[in-house]
Amino acid sequence: PGRGSNDRAYRFEVRDLAVRRGDRQVLAGLSFGVGRGEAFGLLGPNGAGKTTAFHVITGLLPPDGGTVALDGVEMAAGDRRLRRECGVVFQQPALDPRLGSRTNLLLAARLYGVPTSEARRRVDAALDEAGFADRADDPIKTFSGGMRRRVEIARALLHEPSILVLDEPTTGLDERAYRATWETLDRLRKDRGLTLVVTTHRPDEAERCDRLAILDGGRVVACDRPDALRSTVRGDLIVIETDDPESAAAALRGSLGDGVRVLDGRVVLERESAHAWGPRIVEALPDGTIRSISVRTAGLGEVFLELTGHELADDVEASR
Repeated sequence: PGRGSNDRAYRFEVRDLAVRRGDRQVLAGLSFGVGRGEAFGLLGPNGAGKTTAFHVITGLLPPDGGTVALDGVEMAAGDRRLRRECGVVFQQPALDPRLGSRTNLLLAARLYGVPTSEARRRVDAALDEAGFADRADDPIKTFSGGMRRRVEIARALLHEPSILVLDEPTTGLDERAYRATWETLDRLRKDRGLTLVVTTHRPDEAERCDRLAILDGGRVVACDRPDALRSTVRGDLIVIETDDPESAAAALRGSLGDGVRVLDGRVVLERESAHAWGPRIVEALPDGTIRSISVRTAGLGEVFLELTGHELADDVEASR
């Protein structure tokens, strides 16, 4: 088997996953491994293949090629052993809004095959842990988005899995609910030793992971710790909006030297002390050429731009 963090064997691994839809390659040799107890992220824009990877991992979609392995043992997508070890939190709600959280969880426990007496114990414990014991019979439709997400997580853990797989877990949540969701996930990792696999398009969410794979076009273009990925961008990024980016880039190369590129119709420079370069950029270009100049401190969004040539928010979801 592959190796995880601290030279541990991978708890979970995908190897050379391939998925085609018609003439389009959605996943093209996707490979990554997740160490026991890690929080591992799949970061990419809509259309990068994250949701397709999620569907394969959780057994909802058979791949056209490649394998999934648990503790180094290869198995078919959707294998009962893998399903037993994985709890799944979908991006779209899986709760009945007309029922209370207790009833929703009891129904889920029955689907998981948890014996009735044990199910009641687990549901009561889950509601108490989530802070909903006094609202257990209130309809889910009366809960906020963040509260519903915590019930979704509790639902996914009723069969006591060791791996929790979440697809865009904070999409649509406000900042307070976002923080509360991750406080719940961090506590579960600490208390239960859960391994997390998270798909996300949010750089701030990816920063919470121990390691992450950056996906683009169904491929992993980089895989490492967030700090290691950020260190690949030296200095800040200067982004220039102009009507003729190719001409502006040529002029800037002649005046400022190498390291000037055109990405997604914008001129981009990577420079230390970026704010000090503004006057030189203005002087190097004809009057009226520049629509705007912005400076970005290197984060995971800038790492993605550097690696792929386009931004995280540019693509339209094509993997659903």
